Amino acid sequence: MTKAAAGTTNPGGKNGVRIVVAGDRGTGKSSLIVTADADTFPANVPPVLPPTRLPEDFYPDRVPVTIIDTSSRVEDSGKVAEELKRADAVVLTYACDKPETLDRLSTFWLPELRRLEVKVPVIVVGCKLDLRDENQQVSLEQVSSPIMQQFWEIETCTECSAFKHTQIPEVFYYAQKAVLHPTGPLFDQESQTLKPRCESALKRIFILCDHDRDGALSDAELNDFQVKCFNAPLQPSEIIGVKRVVEEKLPGGGATDRGVNERGLTLTGFLFLHALFIEKGRLETTWTVLRKFGYNNDIKLADELIPTFKRAPDQSVELTNETIEFLKVIYELFDSDYDNNLRPVELEDIFSTAPESPWDEAPYKDAAEKTALGGLSVNAFLSEWALMTLLDPSRAVENLIYIGYPGDPSAAVRITRRRRLDRKKQQTERNVFQCFVLGPKNAGKSALLNSFVGRPFADDSLTTEEGYAVNVVDLPGGIKKTLILKEIPEEGVKKLLSDKESLASCDIAVFVHDSSDESSWRRATELLVEVAGHGEDTGYEVPCLIVAAKDDLNSFPMAIQESTRVSQDMGIEAPIPISSKMGDTNSVFRRIVNAAEHPHLSIPETEAGRSRKQYNRLINRSLMFVSVGAAVAIVGLAAYRVYAARKSTSG
Repeated sequence: MTKAAAGTTNPGGKNGVRIVVAGDRGTGKSSLIVTADADTFPANVPPVLPPTRLPEDFYPDRVPVTIIDTSSRVEDSGKVAEELKRADAVVLTYACDKPETLDRLSTFWLPELRRLEVKVPVIVVGCKLDLRDENQQVSLEQVSSPIMQQFWEIETCTECSAFKHTQIPEVFYYAQKAVLHPTGPLFDQESQTLKPRCESALKRIFILCDHDRDGALSDAELNDFQVKCFNAPLQPSEIIGVKRVVEEKLPGGGATDRGVNERGLTLTGFLFLHALFIEKGRLETTWTVLRKFGYNNDIKLADELIPTFKRAPDQSVELTNETIEFLKVIYELFDSDYDNNLRPVELEDIFSTAPESPWDEAPYKDAAEKTALGGLSVNAFLSEWALMTLLDPSRAVENLIYIGYPGDPSAAVRITRRRRLDRKKQQTERNVFQCFVLGPKNAGKSALLNSFVGRPFADDSLTTEEGYAVNVVDLPGGIKKTLILKEIPEEGVKKLLSDKESLASCDIAVFVHDSSDESSWRRATELLVEVAGHGEDTGYEVPCLIVAAKDDLNSFPMAIQESTRVSQDMGIEAPIPISSKMGDTNSVFRRIVNAAEHPHLSIPETEAGRSRKQYNRLINRSLMFVSVGAAVAIVGLAAYRVYAARKSTSG
């Protein structure tokens, strides 16, 4: 794997690099810029130069460079700060004959960049090398080592002389290179190791290039890799040389730490080579490889490779059956002991070719049921994927690509029919349903979610954030549907209903109340009326169920009469009694799915909605009478005209 002459055009998608030069007065900033541009040492230079543009063919990457000179005057510090904030890279200068200007980089300039939150590569340049006192000669390493250890943002330290034309073009080449091929995303300078995201990307690339899946790159596979990335084949002698370097550095005593085995270059060896390239300053080699496989500067797949999915607000996105089968194969492949328990370390291994595990944070963390051993069953694994596909389909597809999905990414999911059309057809083809769980504080909402995914019973009076629970629900006939419960805290209802399309993504809403507390019941019915009214106003009506939680406690007086009255008035089922504490859920999740499968039923009707319907019926009836009357009049007029014409003829 050698650096080839052919690279990529505009690496990292940059159309130009803006380099700002800063430093104390008299450190050689302007002379450095003029000499780089004109290739002559200037006799006189103005205090601040206008922007200087180096043509695109000045350096091999063929990306034009604009160099910005800055003032050293205190009164211009605000303008200098603005230029630094716009920089792609910063060159900080000191004078080799004035040691105090080097100290100023550590005491002022570098801390100032941090204060301004300028997070770009920094090149430290010692100018006027020809003027350094011969009796005080020090090596560049002696100068650079302390400051580079203190400030990790420094990419390179170098010294130059504009007067003697020494190392001048290299200064801005290093700066351009630091922008186009940055060290930061690839390598941890402190630990001298590849960064996790870089290692994950290289591991995925290795697997994609290991066509026969034997865990090593053969000579032929290495050559294919070289041609794909650098448009040039490897000579047999070069392959031997690459392997020899790896074998010398990684002889390995075990099966997993050898860099080369009898089948070829191992993953360990492949990663070692890239770390070696980076340590030797050949970052463009690793960046070329990453970019050829679609990675951007954040070492994630470029946006243009990730499909987006346009859909109406009341359409959802689900995995296709083919994708589900692929995920089942992945599950079996990584469930090494075949016990239907994907341990955390095995799940981590699945996502080891992704930038990070997508399920480490909310809303996915702990959203699915865990096994007794703390892992995921195949149903829980697929449930997590269903949740991610519903909430963020592009991210779901992106992660499918990372873990090796072989097909067309845009065909990995399907967009469901509009729910409005489902209501009209009185059936749905959806396999994943989203249920909003609403209710007052301490009603039992969180307990309902916890019972759905086997979490221990817990009081939910302090829940203030939205949470999710997802699981597979078994229906009669061996049918399986995925149900996603989304808990909406009481404080979040106002915000929810402020959005006209907030109910569009909801397949069914469940209103939970504490069956022993009359005020909880009253608030739950208020929420039911608010949500139902919002649905009527926006056209996104949803089926609704009432859940009477804490059935292990005594019901409040008149509970049966009240619930019967509300259910009959609004045209929905009577409340479903459950006790999460006692583990008695009364088949509530199956009943939720059953209601969601019939989107035209269980839709509550408010007083205002009923009045609106009656008014519309009255208007329609009136229009019909007017239409009939007009038709009769027209027919009568036509008949009269015929009669009159006949009479005239006979006369």
